[in-house]
Amino acid sequence: MKAAIAGGTGFLGTMLTEMLVENGFEVWILTRNPVKYKKKKNVTYVKWLSEDAKPENVLNNVEVFINLAGESINNGRWSSKQKQTIIDSRIQTTKEVLRILSTVKTKPKVLIQASAVGYYESSETKTYTENMQDSGNDFLAKTVTRWEAEAKLATGLGIRTVLCRFGIILGKKDGALPLIAFPYKLFVGGTVGSGNQWLSWIHVLDVAKAILFLIQHEEISGPVNVTAPQPTTMKQFGKTLSTVLRRPHWLPVPNLLMKMALGEKSNLVLHGQKVLPAQLMENGFTFTYPKLYEALSAIYRR
Repeated sequence: MKAAIAGGTGFLGTMLTEMLVENGFEVWILTRNPVKYKKKKNVTYVKWLSEDAKPENVLNNVEVFINLAGESINNGRWSSKQKQTIIDSRIQTTKEVLRILSTVKTKPKVLIQASAVGYYESSETKTYTENMQDSGNDFLAKTVTRWEAEAKLATGLGIRTVLCRFGIILGKKDGALPLIAFPYKLFVGGTVGSGNQWLSWIHVLDVAKAILFLIQHEEISGPVNVTAPQPTTMKQFGKTLSTVLRRPHWLPVPNLLMKMALGEKSNLVLHGQKVLPAQLMENGFTFTYPKLYEALSAIYRR
């Protein structure tokens, strides 16, 4: 089977590529600079998002298209310029994916589209599954709503479309975890904000596994929460992390301090949603790391 990945050179894309190849896929990775990467067995780098790029010429027989492309929300302070970059990078790359899909003669069977649990309204009391339409009204929610709306246009091409609403993806070197763990490594970790805000997390290995699962299960389409089945509060997350790292959990970080340090970006840790992966669980997906302690222990090899 042949798969194309936009955003395949990043944190998640790298692991996903390895998993797909291990499962017999040939993988085409769309990148602005293909000469930067060494060719690997069953992996081909294809130029896109430049005037001379014609990725559709080599993607005509691709059966799976995965779009992970977009500026990381973890990069930099959320200035007006950076927020626009976050939005534009998602909308423009998804438009290009749609252009490619509309151009190729043989349509892929499925589009796996990155999204985020930031779609849901922040709450300390609600529990969200895919059948709930309680979208938020903040920057992230509005961005995700526009992102998903663009991707849904693929259904008009007769392509099964899956919207993967990712939780906080945990990995040792990339994503949000290194930022959260940094104070603990300096022995100054503690509860962020009230500590009652929810954090819906998932180990990066389980994300890659979930995407493979969604490719294989043709009956699944629409929004899918890609989170571990046991979300946790920020306070409990910090305590578990301190146990795994063998560091104290003692110095609280007040809301005001986080807002002064990060501005609007502080919403990533001061607000959250309790999100359950109902679609994955109902269809028989098995998590390698359903519990936080085991996930963090595997990342830090404790």
